[in-house]
Amino acid sequence: MEVSTIIFLGIIAAAAMYVVTIYNNLVSVKHSVDKAWANIDVLLKQRHDELPKLIETCKQYMAHEKDTFEKVIQARSAVSSARQKGDVSSLGPAESQLRMGLGNLFAVAEAYPELKANDNFKQLQARISGLEDAIADRREFFNESVNTNNVRIEQFPDVVIARFFNLKEKDLLVFSDKEKKDVDVKALFG
Repeated sequence: MEVSTIIFLGIIAAAAMYVVTIYNNLVSVKHSVDKAWANIDVLLKQRHDELPKLIETCKQYMAHEKDTFEKVIQARSAVSSARQKGDVSSLGPAESQLRMGLGNLFAVAEAYPELKANDNFKQLQARISGLEDAIADRREFFNESVNTNNVRIEQFPDVVIARFFNLKEKDLLVFSDKEKKDVDVKALFG
């Protein structure tokens, strides 16, 4: 073989290895997003399973708070639906409604000393609060993974390979401006 043929084949092999490396890195980033979503999904499911227990415990004490319960139940249903569909754009608003409903529920519970003293209520409240913190942490990791994915598939030369293999951008998990604002505690007790 001629030296020029060997050099040409070497260049082709190096280019092929470069493309394979980029593709493998993009696949890894894509799966990182999927893994981050799966981690959020597990926590959402756990919280979904705990909420009926909390509501039932509260109902025993808070007979006049039907509206508060219904809002939490509706929001729970919306979160569950978005979670099962993997619909990140619907999950944000549903999560906002659920967080507001839970905030209202916990605020209303303050008016019921027997409920606040109930061990089951305290355990459920602590469990749900812990899940909320874990969801917030996972949400941050998910959005970081999505951002990494979206940046990588827009950068050159990755964009060429991403388009060739039809790798798409992912949606960030965003929440409403209402949820980002400070809670008006006066309004909750007013």
